Amino acid sequence: MWGLISVIIIQRLVELNIAKKNEKWMKERGGIERGQSHYKWFIILHVLFFISLLLESMMRDVTHVTLNYFLFAVFILTQLIRIWCIRTLGKFWNTKIIISPNFSLVSEGPYKFVKHPNYIIVGIELIVIPLLFGAYITAVVFPILHVLLLTIRIPSEEKALAEVKFSRERNENH
Repeated sequence: MWGLISVIIIQRLVELNIAKKNEKWMKERGGIERGQSHYKWFIILHVLFFISLLLESMMRDVTHVTLNYFLFAVFILTQLIRIWCIRTLGKFWNTKIIISPNFSLVSEGPYKFVKHPNYIIVGIELIVIPLLFGAYITAVVFPILHVLLLTIRIPSEEKALAEVKFSRERNENH
């Protein structure tokens, strides 16, 4: 089980590295960051999630927890959809809100069906990962905190996307 936690943490660090490179690429092409004031809370939430997961797992002694194959299958499915989200957005995938009127909104892949698929995936992960380790408190607390943060993040992102759309339409009419 500790191997799985390690893999998830490494995966998140790799994703942060990808996001940093994509941020640099977008900003070099006129990308502008929005929603900076709440971004730190996502970092804090995810760091605390892993700390809580590790502490609760250690207190419960997960060495005797048997793998729940259904939860593990859900976890694998979320990872496949997560990768689909990242691949679909390509250079535009980021953990921050970065906008530019120079680029069109991506509306293919999972974004063809759902506006914010990655937020849904993260919400599911925040439930499933702790349940795999018998960390029931973590499985309840962090999805709630995630949803609360999304009440700030999604409107901020929607406002930024509307700004891009308005800017693009204004440029097309002139």
